[in-house]
Amino acid sequence: MAGHSKWKTTKHAKAATDKKRGVLFTKLIREITVAAKTGGGDPDGNPRLRTAIDNAKSVSMPKDNIERAVAKGTGDLEGADYVEVLYEAYGPGGVAIMIAALTDNPTRTVAEVRAKLSRLGGSFGATNSVAFMFDRKGQIIVPVGKWEEDPAMEKALEAGAEDFVKEDESFIVTTAPSDLHAVSQALEAVGLKPESAAFAWIPKNTVAVAGAVAQSVLKLIEAIEDLDDVQKVDANFDMDESEMSEA
Repeated sequence: MAGHSKWKTTKHAKAATDKKRGVLFTKLIREITVAAKTGGGDPDGNPRLRTAIDNAKSVSMPKDNIERAVAKGTGDLEGADYVEVLYEAYGPGGVAIMIAALTDNPTRTVAEVRAKLSRLGGSFGATNSVAFMFDRKGQIIVPVGKWEEDPAMEKALEAGAEDFVKEDESFIVTTAPSDLHAVSQALEAVGLKPESAAFAWIPKNTVAVAGAVAQSVLKLIEAIEDLDDVQKVDANFDMDESEMSEA
């Protein structure tokens, strides 16, 4: 398991309670709006929207916020016109980074991302210079709770998961992109309620980082994740658990 997967589970656990909750709400609202715009406002017929709403509910987003975001996506309320952009980059130590954003101003967003990269030891990569190192997958995070690993794995594989690992107090379930919503629903139906479900870039191989380089990688990724327009950052770093805990 790449170190970044462990980092993501830690970040998700903190997000609903720490000072970054408002930033998280902004990102979730944008995802709901774009999902409704591209696939319609009925979550029963729009798996992407259903997943986005489930993620919003998992961090206690008010119902009114969710409904307004859907209405903006369907055009029933006026709202910004967001577009999806994907950037490929390198961080300290040669770490490969995929940055997904939803923005109403791509010029602003690319400038903000470039500024973070330049200031914190990263750089933009050319198109396809980084993406080939990753596979596009669905990724579901499920709290362990009272479940033992073997029966939980059995349920996940029966639901259609491609891969399953235990990471501290979470199960990480990997799916084909088209199966993300169906597997998430199937897991919830058997009592494995997801904390989050999202598309992710899963690294085919990882880059080991340590010491000052490891700290620089995490600082860069956090800085990019904190940008309002950035929805998700995936990277191929791996690091010692003690360094992860220290960070």
